[in-house]
Amino acid sequence: MRTLLAVVDEGTFDAAAAALHVTPSAVSQRVKALEQRTGRVLLLRTKPVRPTESGAVLVRLARQVARLEQDAYGELGLSGAGEPTRVSVAVNADSLATWFLGALTRVPEEVRLCFELRREDEEHTAALLREGLVMAAVTSSPDPVPGCSVRALGRMRYLPVASPQFAARYLDGPLREALAVVPVVAFDRRDDFQDGFVRRLRAGRGAASAQRHHVPTSEGFVEAVAAGLGWGMVPEAQAVPLLRTGRLVGLAPDRAVDVPLYWQQWKLDSPALAAVADAVTATAAEALRG
Repeated sequence: MRTLLAVVDEGTFDAAAAALHVTPSAVSQRVKALEQRTGRVLLLRTKPVRPTESGAVLVRLARQVARLEQDAYGELGLSGAGEPTRVSVAVNADSLATWFLGALTRVPEEVRLCFELRREDEEHTAALLREGLVMAAVTSSPDPVPGCSVRALGRMRYLPVASPQFAARYLDGPLREALAVVPVVAFDRRDDFQDGFVRRLRAGRGAASAQRHHVPTSEGFVEAVAAGLGWGMVPEAQAVPLLRTGRLVGLAPDRAVDVPLYWQQWKLDSPALAAVADAVTATAAEALRG
């Protein structure tokens, strides 16, 4: 299972062999032996390698065993216990840009951790937990992934905004009609948040304009809206300072959208995970709406 985990983390059999200090042939033989033992195909031989549904179950188990093993070494004072613990977390871009990094700084220094953050939309972070690729996630789903616990973090508020120049040029008519045709900023091709806002505004009819700009970073998204490329839904924490200085104007002050966020993590009695969870929930209580 350690070999399987190395292949998934490193992305190729050759890279896993280098990390484990064995030959690629040995890595391939170990994975084949595990597949024969379980009677399942565990890896998709793509680039990078990805676990199958069955492989994800074993990858998750391997990570949990490694986590418990390191905690046990620490309690027993055995060699290697002083090495930093890697904690992998999936987090959405807007949380990462606003409040989440502050949470990590609140983890006590005596809990020696190395964080591996994976940026993913909050609607898809739970999938990384399910695949065993991360130990914890900030997600929009209150339904626990099998083997995980859930804590409510709070609600992230989004405001529909645009630059004053954009509003003056494009938004002089009824908002519900204008937003269906004027340029819009989206995070990426999967981002339908702006579309959802327009549908609610138009009672389910239509979506945002097809004339859209994809800007796949939270900070870049805000700057694109402030620069006048299009309108967009911006997190309150990022929008308020720009509203105060006049770089942004609100389009519908009574139409803010709240997205509930949750913390999901493995059900393990792990001091490291517990410390991270406590720091994250404490920071979220201060940064998000209740």
